[in-house]
Amino acid sequence: MNAQASRPCRVLIVDDHQVVIGGIRSLLASVPGIEVAGEATSGEQAVELAEKLHPDIAIMDISMPRMNGVEATVAIRQVSPTTDIVIYTMHSDQRFILELFKAGISGHVLKENDPADLVRAVETVRDGGTYFTTVTPQMLLRRLDPEPEDGADALSRLSPREMEVFRLLADGAAVKEIAGRLCISPKTVETHKYNIMEKLKARTQADLTKLAIRHRVIKA
Repeated sequence: MNAQASRPCRVLIVDDHQVVIGGIRSLLASVPGIEVAGEATSGEQAVELAEKLHPDIAIMDISMPRMNGVEATVAIRQVSPTTDIVIYTMHSDQRFILELFKAGISGHVLKENDPADLVRAVETVRDGGTYFTTVTPQMLLRRLDPEPEDGADALSRLSPREMEVFRLLADGAAVKEIAGRLCISPKTVETHKYNIMEKLKARTQADLTKLAIRHRVIKA
């Protein structure tokens, strides 16, 4: 979870259509704890603003001239690793989704969906979860690249409590939800999450989901 409890979750909106940016801004204006920190109409501008502002979340389209959403996602993850990416697009092509998933996005919402889905995605990612309206475990299991052979050995290094937290994180649960289900504090969950990601050499919660699917920790 990137946003701190003491301040709003800062969002960067990226789309090459100003009317879409305005619509997203209006949609988020009614959501408590969300603040629009910046707006970009190109991938290049998005990367510049991400490096300058370090927003908690970037809401980004895929189809943009010159630098598309996939390229911008990779670049933003390099200049601002703490920024979570939520893709908001008309594209449901599995190739794009898998490329973005590998790049470390935390959410994918189709523009044809109910706008409330975008709000739910932002709130879920803000709280440390992932939100995909189009990616399924079955699709990932079929299409993701093979995992290194020592993946199972890495899982064996998790403690019983870490394995519980890992399973819930991989299933898309947010930090606060896990804390409630396991009767521990959110801070303790965050500590477990950090240790899990270190042991498994995972960069994002999406990486944890991929590991869990491959090793049948969660059902596909």
